[in-house]
Amino acid sequence: MLRSALLYTALVFGANTAFAQSPAPAPDWQAARDGGLPKLVVAEDAAPISQTEFTDIEGNAHTLADYEGKVVLVNFWATWCAPCREEMPALDRLQAELGGDDFQVVTIATGRNAPARIQSFFDEVGVENLPILLDPRQMVARDMGVVGLPVSVLIDRDGNEVARYLGDAEWDSDVAKTLITQLTAP
Repeated sequence: MLRSALLYTALVFGANTAFAQSPAPAPDWQAARDGGLPKLVVAEDAAPISQTEFTDIEGNAHTLADYEGKVVLVNFWATWCAPCREEMPALDRLQAELGGDDFQVVTIATGRNAPARIQSFFDEVGVENLPILLDPRQMVARDMGVVGLPVSVLIDRDGNEVARYLGDAEWDSDVAKTLITQLTAP
């Protein structure tokens, strides 16, 4: 009887383990590069991101830790940067389509960017889904090793940088959306 109980218990635990979810497959970084994100640089060791504060348009302090639990695409940009301005509508469309509980596009204007000028630009090109966040002293950008603009950083749910893209990209392309979907898969 004891032997049967032990065998039954082992079978129950073994069966439950078989139903446990296996980890999500790793994103296909090479397919993303080949498909239209050629400057995508994958982090060899996912490192924690900056905890330096930045502000919103009302002056409230934030850090990237505010987004923990989500996959985040952080975009460092400036109003005077032509490629930054070019890619902003694509970032807005990406946020509109995929943004939510699992994913967020976070655009941080770094350096001297007057909030009124940012709002005017957003209104001009129809940006409706992105926050106005400010890093006027470039502290977050420096802390994250941003030396040129635009730079986009992909952050995993645990708050680690997993990849970055130097320059402007078509973030609303099928390739980019597939990459984001892979990163947000359970």
